[in-house]
Amino acid sequence: MSDKSIPNPITRRVVNFVHEHRQAYLETGGAKGHILDIRASGGRSFATHCLIRYRGRKSGKTMITPLTYADIAGEVAIVASKGGADEHPSWYLNLTAADRIDFQIATQAFRATWREPEGAERQKVWDFLVDCHPFYANYQKRTDRRIPVVLMLGVEEIPVFQPGDIA
Repeated sequence: MSDKSIPNPITRRVVNFVHEHRQAYLETGGAKGHILDIRASGGRSFATHCLIRYRGRKSGKTMITPLTYADIAGEVAIVASKGGADEHPSWYLNLTAADRIDFQIATQAFRATWREPEGAERQKVWDFLVDCHPFYANYQKRTDRRIPVVLMLGVEEIPVFQPGDIA
């Protein structure tokens, strides 16, 4: 994707940042990219990030997306916020069409199952995530949709992701 295909300069910077972040994470096997200072975007100075790897539900292509995460009782919690947009992010739509997902945290990767918590459990997870990553509260205020929360449970250790994994 060329920079000119992204009309908004702020969106362009975000897309470039995400691409560079993913590349650094992949090229170093997770030695870089796990911890980032994201205070400029409303986050914390020591924010944790994982990579998720999934298949496109329409394209069948392998995709990798960096996301902030939190560990909750041995499950990895991620948020389908898309910055508070009114539509779900593509990665979430692809995930909901699949039985499993792969994730990488720093230098370890796992095949995983996933689920969406409901009721009181979801509220507890959401509150914890907002405490870890305060910008999620602002994202929720921007949209009428209920931002999904996903919990992943690693079931098998696998090799770390590689730049060539992206289709």
